[in-house]
Amino acid sequence: MPIRHLLLTAFLLVGLLPVTLVTGLAFFEARSALITEIKHDTQTHATATVDEIDRILFERLHNTASWSQLEIMQDTRIGDVDKRLSKFLSDLKNSYHNIYNELYVLDKQGLVIASSDSSAIGKPRNNNTAWLTTKIQSNTLQLAPVANNQLLISTEIKDMFDGSKLGTLVAAFNWQQISSILESAVSGRRGAALFDSNHVIISKTKSWPDVQASDNISTTSKSSGYQGFNGFTWQVIISQHRSDALAPIRRMAYIFLGLLIATIALASLIAIPIAKTLSKPLSNLTMFANNFIRDQNNTIASRNGINAKTDVKNLIEPLEITALSNAFSKMIEDLERSKENLTRAAKLAVVGEMAAAMSHEIRTPLGILRSSAQVLLREPKISAEGREVCGFIISETERLNKLVSALINSAKPRLPEFKSTNIAELAQQCVAMLRIQADQKQIELTCEASENATVLCDSEQIKQVLLNLLLNAIQVLPEGGKILLRVSTANNQAFIVVADNGHGIPDEQRSEVFEPFFSKRSGGIGLGLAIVKQIVMAHHGNISVHRSALLGGAEFRLHLPIYTSD
Repeated sequence: MPIRHLLLTAFLLVGLLPVTLVTGLAFFEARSALITEIKHDTQTHATATVDEIDRILFERLHNTASWSQLEIMQDTRIGDVDKRLSKFLSDLKNSYHNIYNELYVLDKQGLVIASSDSSAIGKPRNNNTAWLTTKIQSNTLQLAPVANNQLLISTEIKDMFDGSKLGTLVAAFNWQQISSILESAVSGRRGAALFDSNHVIISKTKSWPDVQASDNISTTSKSSGYQGFNGFTWQVIISQHRSDALAPIRRMAYIFLGLLIATIALASLIAIPIAKTLSKPLSNLTMFANNFIRDQNNTIASRNGINAKTDVKNLIEPLEITALSNAFSKMIEDLERSKENLTRAAKLAVVGEMAAAMSHEIRTPLGILRSSAQVLLREPKISAEGREVCGFIISETERLNKLVSALINSAKPRLPEFKSTNIAELAQQCVAMLRIQADQKQIELTCEASENATVLCDSEQIKQVLLNLLLNAIQVLPEGGKILLRVSTANNQAFIVVADNGHGIPDEQRSEVFEPFFSKRSGGIGLGLAIVKQIVMAHHGNISVHRSALLGGAEFRLHLPIYTSD
């Protein structure tokens, strides 16, 4: 899997896993709380409903018991001949509006002798078998089964003198009142029903069948009585469709899902650019590493937007990738330096072999030629042409002898002997030694070395380096040129600059000037700067050539580490 995909997956997991867990926990906690709240709300409505029913029944029972004890009820003894009791019952029914369908009194034979409905007087009424029995105010009350949407509540009328039974007071309670209480207890797609002690429905809402036909959530509340009335152990059940009850939870789930999707989108928008930012430099580094050896123009390699020495450091911001890029750039520089060193070492190895073969084979004949030429010069009769030829032989043998010495020195350089040396004073000595040669060509030779730059080095070898650089500048400059030798220290390093105002060194030749046998000067053999490079590297320093910013010509910059003598 590409690192970009791995990083993207890791970012998404890190960002989404906690969000998903927190969202899931929050959803389930909210779901549980909401279900609990729904059940609590339904339970509250059911309890309030059954309490209201108990109150209504208690009031109806209490009314019936109280009315049976009124003095006017004694008119039952005379059959309500003056219709006073009937008028009372009619007024009483009207005062309660629609709570009662009818109020009437039966004699001992079951005939209606008084009624709120005058048309019912004199007619027999079937006194149904008692369904429920209770006692209020020492009166025993009987309830007949609900029929024709009414509940018949009856109690005996007692004689005030001997307590015998005179008749029966019957209150036909409008059962629609109970149905209305149940309807008001529910809303929407909820349903409610009133059950007796045998779990038989005695009243229900219109929506009850539809609710019961589907998956539902139900709550039950049992009757607890009212003001000493223990009730009839009835219970109210309120149910509602599960889909309706859980609709808020579904909406909440959609909200949480939307938040999760938004989080995924936001995390992706953030993670994808970051993953690309991190993976692209690594991919480019990998591609560059794969093609580095095969690249034929890899002195400073550049592929896919990566420059081996500069661009890699500026591609990305993360510290770890920046450190990796810096390390990679350093590795490329080390490889470049190693390649240069290997090339130089191979050339110097050839020089060493040549020097070893030439040291004995050439120096002896050169010595003989030199001596012979010097003897011939002592002859008094030698011609002018012969004397000139002898001079040529002596000068050329000296040049060849120097060439052999240079080859031997470059092939087997002496190890530096480190001693505490003041580079500023050493630079001034070199300038003083070459002052006469510079003056002969009217070259202005300047030394800026006022600092007390003391380092551990081999003073003879460093002097050789400075003399070589200054001599090269004197030899290539025309009359009236300028040379500057500057010595300074900073950051625990000694900096030496040799600059001139000549034509400089072309860009394409700057990487070759330190190679053995490379020379653009007439008569040069190309070993001076190679030896300079060897000496500087033996001192753990560095030397490079640039287009001079000081005088406009060539500029050699030499860096030497400052070591303490402890």
